[in-house]
Amino acid sequence: MAVKIRLRRMGAKKAPFYRVVVADSRYPRDGRFIEEIGTYNPLTDPAEIKIDAEKAQQWIKNGAQPTDTVKVLLKKSGIL
Repeated sequence: MAVKIRLRRMGAKKAPFYRVVVADSRYPRDGRFIEEIGTYNPLTDPAEIKIDAEKAQQWIKNGAQPTDTVKVLLKKSGIL
């Protein structure tokens, strides 16, 4: 089971809002997930990033792989 930390799209059309979730890589983008660890709102200026550092580090330690976009968000948050 390949576990990934990735974005789950929420919000209205043309107004995206994302949740940072831990999910099995076989699940659809907006489908089932294991745990929600944060949010990302790209529409605010500057973009609003809220990620639970402890949960993110625990999942990474357990082998979860962040996607490229989430990796950038984690670096901006100071978690990686």
